[in-house]
Amino acid sequence: MKELKFSKGLVASLMLSAAVLAGCSSDGEEAGSGSEGEEQVTVDIFQFKVEFKEQFEDVVALYEEENPNVNIEITTVGGGEDYGAALRSRFASGNEPAIFNIGGPQDVADWKDSLADLTDTAASGAALEGTLDGVTVESEVLGLPYNQEGYGFIYNTRLFEEAGIDPASITDYASLEEAVKTLDSKKDELGLESVFAFPGKETWVTGLHLSNTFLAPEFDNNVLTAFDAETVDFKYGEGFKKIVDLQNEYSKQPTVSLDYSQQVEELFSLERVAIIQQGNWAYGSIAGIDQELADSGVGLMPIPVEGMDNAGLPVGVPMYWGVNKKADEAVIKESKEFLDWLYTSDAGKTAVLEDFKFIPAYEGYDTSKISDPMSKAIYDASESGNTIGWVFMGYPTGWGQDELGANIQKYLSDEASWDEVIDSAKEAWKTDRAK
Repeated sequence: MKELKFSKGLVASLMLSAAVLAGCSSDGEEAGSGSEGEEQVTVDIFQFKVEFKEQFEDVVALYEEENPNVNIEITTVGGGEDYGAALRSRFASGNEPAIFNIGGPQDVADWKDSLADLTDTAASGAALEGTLDGVTVESEVLGLPYNQEGYGFIYNTRLFEEAGIDPASITDYASLEEAVKTLDSKKDELGLESVFAFPGKETWVTGLHLSNTFLAPEFDNNVLTAFDAETVDFKYGEGFKKIVDLQNEYSKQPTVSLDYSQQVEELFSLERVAIIQQGNWAYGSIAGIDQELADSGVGLMPIPVEGMDNAGLPVGVPMYWGVNKKADEAVIKESKEFLDWLYTSDAGKTAVLEDFKFIPAYEGYDTSKISDPMSKAIYDASESGNTIGWVFMGYPTGWGQDELGANIQKYLSDEASWDEVIDSAKEAWKTDRAK
């Protein structure tokens, strides 16, 4: 595996994908193609990423055309829905998917009895250095990375310029607060409803992503360190509170009922707010409403961690593909071949870069093709080493959303104090780890 690097592709061309699919490899067959007379195999995929649902379905249709013995059925559960709960329900029903998503070492521990060894796949061999660490157990690779993603504060560059704010000057909490107050004082002339759109309804935004920004330094930016930790101290908990309070105070109200769709599509994409906490996955939603804004009107800055110099952008693997080892042998074989095709064939690479607009987590991609400003910011940060880890994949099961995120909602609704939120989170972590 090679040194970790990131890239982003240009706008999709399914015609190009189809043309490449029609081509053959040196032995006359494209990777994953079936032979005539083979019995049809159904591969049931249960996945969480709503942002690329349609593009994924289109690419799967192309794969099926070239592999008539394979029928791929996709169920997508995500966004405002709890994927983890939906997956557990799906397994409990007895209708187990062939391919499903896991989030890192805690999910690997929870689902280990259902995860096939993917060490022998071409995708495993092409994965970038470090991307498999959280899903490798006793030399067995139990998941294949979706992609690389990063997040922070997405901001409207035009509004910042008109307000006289240089984003490069925002290097700590004090300068962020000053910029927010400046924007707030000029709301009328800028046409803003509020500075932020803080989606308190989404416990993954607060309990996973935002908390990660303040817990990653505590766990040395290492997901396995978080996974092995018996306790959590919230060393940067006061800075965490300040960022929650700042977003809440200067956000469209009530924040506790504001969801992802409202935040990204109704408010930020229509330029009714200037800043949102999200990542490069929001590009498609913004582009669907205002392509020009998505391509040339947004920037991405780190969330400042008070008490820590130069906090970088959190960059990591959002989810992994797992293959159900309890499925029939033929289903396991076809599942692996599809994932190999998706990430290592020419047609698959085109889809990953141009259709899905992913930042690849695998070698062999053209890293010069970076198409949107958020992905460029993530790529630049990764090249310079100015990043922090995604340790939330090592949180105890359900802790981030069901415990911390849910109690932050209570805090936003004045039903709990911040000390109560933190004390409860500490105790829940300790109790879970003691099991």
